[in-house]
Amino acid sequence: MKKLTVIQTLPALDAGGVERGTLEIARALVAAGHRSIVISNGGRLVKQLEAEGSEHITLPVHKKSLASLWQVTPFRQLLTDIQPDILHARSRVPAWIAWLAWRKLPANTLSQHHRPHFVTTVHGLYSVSPYSAIMTKGERVIAVSNTVQEYILKNYPQCPTEKIQVIYRGVSAAEFPHGYQPSHAWLNQWQKDYPQLAGKIVLTLAGRITRLKGHEAFISLIEELIKSKQSIHGLIVGGAEAKKTAYLNELKQLIHAKGLEQHISLIGHRSDMREVFSQSDIAYSLSSQAETFGRTTLEALSIGTPVIGWNHGGVGEILTTCYPQGAVALQNRVELLDKSMQLIKLPNPPKPITAFRLEDMCESTLAVYEKLSAQ
Repeated sequence: MKKLTVIQTLPALDAGGVERGTLEIARALVAAGHRSIVISNGGRLVKQLEAEGSEHITLPVHKKSLASLWQVTPFRQLLTDIQPDILHARSRVPAWIAWLAWRKLPANTLSQHHRPHFVTTVHGLYSVSPYSAIMTKGERVIAVSNTVQEYILKNYPQCPTEKIQVIYRGVSAAEFPHGYQPSHAWLNQWQKDYPQLAGKIVLTLAGRITRLKGHEAFISLIEELIKSKQSIHGLIVGGAEAKKTAYLNELKQLIHAKGLEQHISLIGHRSDMREVFSQSDIAYSLSSQAETFGRTTLEALSIGTPVIGWNHGGVGEILTTCYPQGAVALQNRVELLDKSMQLIKLPNPPKPITAFRLEDMCESTLAVYEKLSAQ
């Protein structure tokens, strides 16, 4: 097998699903003996990326401004110097810079400085615009779910169907093993930090504090369950950025107005979601806007925690495949309450999951690279 040089580019390497996916593919490339390079504005994950055998090149490819066009020439110079086989863009600003740099290179493979193959991944349901259309310009366009493929086909009909390939993001069975139990030290700390959970059925909503994540629906659900004399406690897990502080205060006021302070805890951002999900009896996904994938849904199901969620977007796809009894018609509060009551009375943990595996995502993505570079 030919040794490939692959460049992935994204705005920065701080945190998030796109960043995690980039690191996962970088790791898989190194494991397969390929050369892996990432171009971004840097961030706290660079250390991990390099420790795992990839190279990082810092370039300001993150700013949504016309000034970013100054990066096209340096980016083209990097492509000329490195001679990659694959150039993979994962976000709109770096995709524009990469594409403008790439298209001026000679397509003729006999040339000394020929063009690499250009791949894009559509991670989000972006606002439909010529600006977003860049994500459909790859020779291969990877969609992270059927939801994303439908979005591309509907909004960018000029993108040929045969160019699009659905490669679901995945979760590692080693990282989120079925039946996972945390260490005694972690459990002791958890019980110390949250004594209000003792003896309660714990219902968890994980996600950033933003209006789209369904916090109001979750609070209303807890209110109804408490009225029905259920011995439950609601956990809202997720951080609020500075500009979302007003909304966080709104949620606190809503909890206070409903008299639910003893029944709902806001515990902020956690980097130990595996452990938190292991201590949850039911996890929820109630985003009013369709998720492109739904990683937290899959993480919870993977370790064996039931998930109840609106049946749309990537979350709907995951639930339909892995835990159909958790799928609820969008915004149907009555069905949401009924399914919650059923699971509280009669727990029904998910079976071990075989779909949406990280190794499948890595294998399929590397196969795209290898097939293109063989052309």
